[in-house]
Amino acid sequence: GSVNRPLPPEEEQNMLDTLEKALQQGAAGISLGLMYDPGLYAQKEELKKVAELCIKYDRPLTGHPRANSAVSMSYPELLGRSHLLRAVDELVEIVGDTKLKLHYSHAIFVGRRSFKDKDEFVRIINKLRSNGADVQFDIYNEMLGVSVITVILPAWYQSMTSKERKKNRLKLSLLVKASSILLGFGFKDIQVAYIGPGYEKYEGMTVHEIAKMEKLSDLDAYLMLCEKSDFKGRVNMGPYTTPEIISEFSRNDNCLYMTDAWVEDHGVQNPAIYDCFPKFLRDSLLGTGDTMPKTVRKMTGATAERFALTDRGYLREGCFADLVVFDEEEIKAATPDQTCSFGISRVFINGVQVLNGDEIDANALKTSGKAIKIK
Repeated sequence: GSVNRPLPPEEEQNMLDTLEKALQQGAAGISLGLMYDPGLYAQKEELKKVAELCIKYDRPLTGHPRANSAVSMSYPELLGRSHLLRAVDELVEIVGDTKLKLHYSHAIFVGRRSFKDKDEFVRIINKLRSNGADVQFDIYNEMLGVSVITVILPAWYQSMTSKERKKNRLKLSLLVKASSILLGFGFKDIQVAYIGPGYEKYEGMTVHEIAKMEKLSDLDAYLMLCEKSDFKGRVNMGPYTTPEIISEFSRNDNCLYMTDAWVEDHGVQNPAIYDCFPKFLRDSLLGTGDTMPKTVRKMTGATAERFALTDRGYLREGCFADLVVFDEEEIKAATPDQTCSFGISRVFINGVQVLNGDEIDANALKTSGKAIKIK
């Protein structure tokens, strides 16, 4: 739960037994969210034992690191080694000298002063692989990302009671201001996507704009939004990367493509739900991405193999017919980031056509999907 302490032996064994049972029953792997509640309270030694389970059952461990930026709220020291790289160091320690199948989610560099970490990140991935670990990472084709509103709050603040938070407001304020300067990222870069019913007026506005409207400081406005959303609000933030980084990483053979997006019932959507993959295809056609065969593979067969999905991701006899038909000329001529997809003419799920041009077969869409077993 949301308690900032190590697990006592009984709780730790219960956790490990639960995970092992799930792996025995066919779970595709184990996922860590070390930047988010409750994963941010996980201790390194606990995580090593979790990794041992993945090795035992030959399943991937996907890891969202504690920090994706040069400075974060995950580590107390603001100066010295980049927090993003410290978070990668932690994953390196968890891998150790094992053959762990580690999947790093995601290769993003939040804040303008984090971009410089990309080269060392690649060097670390390459070193792990040369030592025998099966390490890969993924990217999405967007400059921003979606996160929970608490992502920039330190763990010690989140675990406090309301009374304790009031006492530590000044400490938090100083820490946030210093971090913003060192990061090149601030409240002007955080757009509110959803707070909750009754707060629709905030949707699409930055925290800074809301602060001006409510006549509050940026920090007070941010904490107000956290509280009104019961610390569960959704935000869009950026910059997370650059076109140059996306272009470089998209051609890395250890990189897979993903969207990091899902459709929400309310509020501002993550733009990646619309055209993230068409943009990868477009980059390939325009020469700024990987070759077309590799681009398609990184969306399909390579991902299916990574997570042990059999008979998926390939266009051949005996495989499930999950097909996307796209028009290269339309993709090249399109203007991206229009909150709509482009260049996709037909979609089949398990051999059932669910999209034809602009027409979606809603009934087919409801019944064409199925639970997928892993080998």
